[in-house]
Amino acid sequence: MKETIDAIYEKGVFRPLKPATILDGLKVRLEVETLTESSPDNLLELAAQVYNGLSNEQIDEIEQIVFDRGDFFRDKSS
Repeated sequence: MKETIDAIYEKGVFRPLKPATILDGLKVRLEVETLTESSPDNLLELAAQVYNGLSNEQIDEIEQIVFDRGDFFRDKSS
């Protein structure tokens, strides 16, 4: 069977962007084609992947941490 799976390579591992229809432990062959296009839509789609598989509660918790730490990114000299 041949299937195209979009993925991101992170820390030595290919991570699918969407759930794959491959059984765990199945041996596969990868042919890698790098996608160099970095349009704003592609970047937003990539950023949205951060929340895949998380519950609404987990997402709320992550966003609260980000908002609480907003002071770390402000210029404190002004």
